[in-house]
Amino acid sequence: MIDDISPLVSGGRYPAKAVVGEQVPVHATIWREGHEALAAEVELADRSRAPRSAVPMELADVGTDRWRAVVTPDEPGMWEFRIRAWSDPWTSWRTSVTAKLAVSVDAPALANDLESGALLIDRQADRSSSRDDRDLLRRAAAALRDTNLPLSERVKPALGAEVARVVAAAPPRELVVSSNPHRIWVDRPRALFGSWYEFFPRSTGGRDEHGRAVHGTFATAERELGRIADMGFDVVYLPPIHPIGTVNRKGRNNALTAEPNDVGSPWAIGSSEGGHDAVHPELGDITDFDAFVTEVRRLDMEVALDLALQCAPDHPWVRHHPEWFTTRPDGSIAFAENPPKTYEDIYPLNFDNDPEGLYAEILRVVTFWIEHGVRIFRVDNPHTKPPDFWHRLIWQVKETYPEVLFLAEAFTRPAILNGLAKLGFTQSYTYFTWRTTKRELTEYLTELVDSADWLRPNLFVNTPDILHRVLQEGGPHMFAVRAALAATLSPTWGVYSGFELFERQPLRPGSEEYLDSEKYELRPRDYSGALRRGESLQPWITELNRLRRAHPALRNLRTLRFHDVTDEALIAYSKTDPGTGDHVLCVVDLAPISPREAEVRLDTAALGLDDGAQVTALDEIYGGVVELSATSTVTIDPKRSVARVFAWRSH
Repeated sequence: MIDDISPLVSGGRYPAKAVVGEQVPVHATIWREGHEALAAEVELADRSRAPRSAVPMELADVGTDRWRAVVTPDEPGMWEFRIRAWSDPWTSWRTSVTAKLAVSVDAPALANDLESGALLIDRQADRSSSRDDRDLLRRAAAALRDTNLPLSERVKPALGAEVARVVAAAPPRELVVSSNPHRIWVDRPRALFGSWYEFFPRSTGGRDEHGRAVHGTFATAERELGRIADMGFDVVYLPPIHPIGTVNRKGRNNALTAEPNDVGSPWAIGSSEGGHDAVHPELGDITDFDAFVTEVRRLDMEVALDLALQCAPDHPWVRHHPEWFTTRPDGSIAFAENPPKTYEDIYPLNFDNDPEGLYAEILRVVTFWIEHGVRIFRVDNPHTKPPDFWHRLIWQVKETYPEVLFLAEAFTRPAILNGLAKLGFTQSYTYFTWRTTKRELTEYLTELVDSADWLRPNLFVNTPDILHRVLQEGGPHMFAVRAALAATLSPTWGVYSGFELFERQPLRPGSEEYLDSEKYELRPRDYSGALRRGESLQPWITELNRLRRAHPALRNLRTLRFHDVTDEALIAYSKTDPGTGDHVLCVVDLAPISPREAEVRLDTAALGLDDGAQVTALDEIYGGVVELSATSTVTIDPKRSVARVFAWRSH
C-alpha cells in the first residue's frame, strides 16, 4: 500500500511548486502485510517524461510507516514523480537470520533459512555483470550450503560488507507496485527567493525652484536604480505606468474632487491617451520604458509590473467594449464599491458577458509587456476576478514563457488566498503585516511552512495601502524589527519606498492609509540627505540583503523552525540549507527599548545536532564568533541592533 503521498496539492488537481535546485521532500505512507521488509524509491521525470535516477526512500518513522526522500529538479517546467515500492527479500532474509543467530538457533534448525539465502545470492550472481562480483556471490552461496563449516563461518560471507555492497547496487525486488504520477511545476529560482523594492517613477522628478514637485519620467527613475541595487534588491516593482483617467479623478488624500494639477491614482487606468498597453505620456514612451528595463537588467535586477484589471471611466475599452463592464438599471456603468467605500474613478471588469473576447484582450496585454522585457507581474486584487480566468491565463502564458512569474496581491480570506496560490500564482502577499506578536508570528509562519508545496509568501513590510499601527507608533526601531523579520523569515520580502525614511504618519488615527498618500500625489524624497543625517534605514536593509545573499539557508522556507526563548519579547528561529549544510539562527527583539538577555533553547533535532553538541558560529551582526549549545545566552542591545544572526556550516 502506498498512501498519503506528498507533495500533493488538492488531491493532484494542481501541481505542487518547486524551483530549480530546491530540495523537495517527498513523503508517503507505505506498508504491507506481515513482517517482510519493504523498500521504496522516488522516480522523477522531467518535462520530456524521461526518468532521471531514482532516489531511494528511507523509513522516517517506524511507528507511522512514513517514508521520506528528497528530490532536486534541475530545470524549469512541469515534472512528474511517482513512488515505487516492493518487497525486499534480501533485507527480510538478513533480518530473520541475524535475529535467530542472536538467540543461538543451530544449523539444523536454520537449514531452510540458509538454503533460502543461497538461492537469493544465486539470483544476484546470475544478474551481475561483473565477474568478480559473481565469483564473490557464488562463494558466499557455497559457504551457506557447506555443512562441513561451523555455522558462524557458513553465514559470515553472506552477512559481510562485501556481499552487502554488491547486493545493494541492484537489490532483488518482489511484488513491485507504483503510485500514480504526480506533478511538480518547477520555476526559476526567483520564484522562491528575491528582495523587492516598490517605487513610483512619477515621484522621481525632484522639485522646482519654487519647491513644487515635478513629475518624474523613466529617465529620472533610472537615477534611483543604482541606490536600489546597492541595497541588494533583486526586483524593482512599478505600480501601474499607464495613462490615468481624468473622469472622476481623485484628488490628494483620496479627495473626491481633483484640483487642476492633481495627478490621480495610477490604478485608475486608461484615458484618451491609451489603456493597459500604453505608457503615461509624462513618464515617456515605450522606448523610454525599454531603456529603463535595460538599465534594471544591467544592474542585475528585473522589473515587476503591476497588472491591475480595472479601468477609469475614460479607458478606451469603455467606449469600444461596453459589454466588458456591468450596466446598471439606469443604463450607467457600475463603478467599484466596497461598502461603505466607493471608487467612482474605477470601473470593474465583468467577465461574464464576453469571457472569450475579454480573455483574448488581457492575454494580448500581458504578452505585450512580456515582449518588452517584463517577466514578473504583481497582480492587483486577483480575488475579485474569476479563478478559472487566472488558471487559464497563467498556464497559457507559462506554456510559451515558463520564466514568467505572477504575484497575487490578495489580502483576503485564507481559502481564497490559498486557492489562488494553488491554481497557479507563483507568489502571494500574506497576512504578515498584521502578525506582530511572538505567538502570531510563530503560528502564522509555521502555517506558511506547512503550505510550502503550493504557497510562496512574499512578506512586504509596508505597501502604499498599508501602514500598520506598529510602524506608526513604534518609531525607527520597529521599522528595523519588521525588516529583520521579513528578510529572514521568508525567502522573498518587499519594501515600499519611504520605509527606509521611517514614513509613518497616518491619514487619521486608526487608519492604515498614509497621510499625503503617494497613490494620489507626487512624493519626491531626499534619500541621500537622510542617509547623511543618519535618519535612514538604508544601511540595515543593505545588511539584511547581504546576509540573504551570503547564506543559502535564508533562501529556504521549508526548513524554518522556531526555538524557545525565556524572554517573551524575543523570538528565535533557524533555517538550514540541506545542500550546503548552511545554518542560520536569528534572534529578534520584538520590543527594542533596552538591552535584553535571555536563554535560547535550541531544537537540536531540527538543526541536526546532538543534545550535548556545540557549534562555533559566526556572529554576523556583532562580529567575531560564538559558541552555541543546546542552551545559550543571547544578549541584544537595540543601540547596536534589533537582531542577532548566527551562522555555521555542518559540512
